[in-house]
Amino acid sequence: MPADCLSYRETNYYSKLITDYLDQKEELKPFYHRFPGIENFEPQMQDKKRVFSSEKRGVLVKALENQYAELEQGEEVSANIKSLLSENTFTVTTGHQLNLFTGPLYFLYKIVSTVNLASALKKRHPESHFVPIYWMATEDHDFEEINYFNLNGKKFKWNILQKEAGDNAVGELKTDGLEEVFNLFSAEIGGGKNAEDLKQLFKSAYLNHANLTDATRFLAHELFKEYGLVILDAHNPELKKEFIPYIEKELFEKVSYTTTIATAENLEKLGYGIQVNPREINLFYLNNGLRERIIEKEGSFSVHQTEIKWSKEEMQKEVQEFPERFSPNVMLRPLYQEVILPNLCYIGGGGELAYWFELKDMFENLNVPFPILLLRNSALIETSKQNEKRKKLDISRSELFLKQHELINRKVRKISNIDINFTPQKEHLVKQFQQLYELAEKTDSTFVGAVKAQEVKQLKGLENLENRLLQAQKRKLKDEVSRIAMLQNELFPNKSLQERETNFSEMYLEFGESLIPKLIDNLDPLELNFKILTFGEK
Repeated sequence: MPADCLSYRETNYYSKLITDYLDQKEELKPFYHRFPGIENFEPQMQDKKRVFSSEKRGVLVKALENQYAELEQGEEVSANIKSLLSENTFTVTTGHQLNLFTGPLYFLYKIVSTVNLASALKKRHPESHFVPIYWMATEDHDFEEINYFNLNGKKFKWNILQKEAGDNAVGELKTDGLEEVFNLFSAEIGGGKNAEDLKQLFKSAYLNHANLTDATRFLAHELFKEYGLVILDAHNPELKKEFIPYIEKELFEKVSYTTTIATAENLEKLGYGIQVNPREINLFYLNNGLRERIIEKEGSFSVHQTEIKWSKEEMQKEVQEFPERFSPNVMLRPLYQEVILPNLCYIGGGGELAYWFELKDMFENLNVPFPILLLRNSALIETSKQNEKRKKLDISRSELFLKQHELINRKVRKISNIDINFTPQKEHLVKQFQQLYELAEKTDSTFVGAVKAQEVKQLKGLENLENRLLQAQKRKLKDEVSRIAMLQNELFPNKSLQERETNFSEMYLEFGESLIPKLIDNLDPLELNFKILTFGEK
């Protein structure tokens, strides 16, 4: 099963912040604690063991057992949950929204990275245990970001009335209306074993569960249960009780804002930009279908766009009695995660790591160990037939990642039987005009401007001729151009990375139940390169 790789920088799809992090640039080191080398996990384990109590472990295990009460856990998942009671058990975590039918393909890559890192750590530290965690973003409310998936270039969208979605936490949404998506999806994928497997998976997840949280838990569990993946819904009263001291610090001291604003400014000064601007209070109020941000003004608190208000004393009482009503936003969710899990590492995409870089000072201020940050695996999957086409077209791995017009222009120039490069002529023209400049300076310096204008005009003329010749050759070589464009469009749908557009079902139709084992075997989370995977057909 051949695999190749490129550096993330070579793909041109990743930010300077992420590529500089992977290169361990000196200027970024103040924004994280430990780089994700395998040798750095042992001190991280010691840091976490010092602060994560047996009481916290008991609360976590009880919450997980309750959440898995309706699922057949399987031996691997059951053993992992029970192991969390031991002080020598740690977690590695990824998080993701509750995207319909997993959303983009990289959902799988996130979890595969997490599973494989847990496995690698177990080999390195056999006396300890490492549990892969998928943190479901059940408290998010961005319905428009999660209500669809793409298959075969078509968008399959869950249509419910906006008022039904509203500002609700998406995990609480009823699965009404998904039968229509199921019918369209079933018609699209047709018959055959792989198609029938997918239909059954969709039906069992979404038509047999009442809300999006339960449906997503079932789906992820079915895909990854044999690898011991533990799925956590942190929207839980007992887990939120563990977070009460930090909720209070956020409300009454604005701890996230005061500790991250300077960090964000420093990242911006270094030219990296700011991923998330912190609010003064980074908590939502979550109750009876409402999820709105909390605002403080002159010592009193209110919920944005509502009549809900508290004095400071009333707010303290509300937090103590109903901590589950306080929902961390993107700036505070990482802290909540690290408070309730014996976690060593967070695995996420580039955008996620970018906001984690803003948080280190907040963690230090609150004496919570800052986790190791690991970029999830990324990959391009091609069939063996596509790989053969690439070779016949003489396209290198790195050339695949060029913009399409750049790729086509490069290949046309290469395969053309005439030279479509006017660089020598342009250089010759520049030399000729240099002599004219010297002559103008000696005779009439006011003539220099006219010489410059003529030089620009003639260079522009050569560029136009070169482009016309290139376009003529493209027409002459239209079959080759068409094949190049077709191959790249297959591998980069919508001119984006495959993993950001394509749903896993498209790959499952091709490779069947071997898809996830192939990813497990081929993706190494500590390799820190972009993988190109060539899989044979089913």
